[in-house]
Amino acid sequence: MTTLVTGARGRVGSTLIELLNARGLPVRAASRAPEKLTDLPADVPRVRCALDAPETFPAALDGVTSVFLYADASRLDDFLAVAATAGVRHIVLLSSSSVLVPDPAADPLARGHWAAEQALAASPITSTLLRPGAFATNALGWVHALRTTGTVRLPVPDAHAGPLHERDLAEAALAVLTDPDPLGGAHHLTGPESLTFREQLAVISRVTGLTAEAEPLAPEEWKKEVSAHLPEHIADSLLAYWRKSDGSPAETTKGIEELTGHPARSFTTWVEDHAAAFTG
Repeated sequence: MTTLVTGARGRVGSTLIELLNARGLPVRAASRAPEKLTDLPADVPRVRCALDAPETFPAALDGVTSVFLYADASRLDDFLAVAATAGVRHIVLLSSSSVLVPDPAADPLARGHWAAEQALAASPITSTLLRPGAFATNALGWVHALRTTGTVRLPVPDAHAGPLHERDLAEAALAVLTDPDPLGGAHHLTGPESLTFREQLAVISRVTGLTAEAEPLAPEEWKKEVSAHLPEHIADSLLAYWRKSDGSPAETTKGIEELTGHPARSFTTWVEDHAAAFTG
């Protein structure tokens, strides 16, 4: 009854591995670079599994009955074929709430997640879809600016989101992997409150004592600043998404509570848990 957790170097994957291991449940950590999985419990097996490299699939899936899967659709049909042969019975997909737009196949933010969902729908393996909204960990992208200037330059500072604590997401994954009741279906997961970027910065300031202010930035200037690591079509999609939620509260759900039995953690709790990342 081994669970393979892909993306084991990520915050969600590593937390899920710790939760499964703490329960005494067999778990295998999968990563493109398993030698870098140094922070996991020592008794958790590591295995190389790159989701775009089918030659890594058989060994990674040998003896596995369930999988926590990141949404990489590049070779997913191959992965699912090997998983079915190996005897995998349940896959929990880390998808995205971006697929809830009217035409996800045409949306640059949703397209990859939607393709992964469609591949799973065509597979004989039972799948459960987790569709988180904004991650609270996105705020870690502000650390350098806050440490150096106390100001974050944002193109839409009053865009809303419902920031989700990564531990809540990992606990939701644990629930659907270990409890047969929520097996299958799709779950829209958010934090408990809608906050603008400006309000998130105010929380960071209050908890850490740092100056944390938003400075409006012209969209074209923002696109130039992020061009080194963000393709233009993705930047344009993000801008469109933020403009749509500018001054308009984001939808929040009870998905975390329904799966885990406890309310979703607040953004304040997330900042308290990660204060050292901001203060050094």
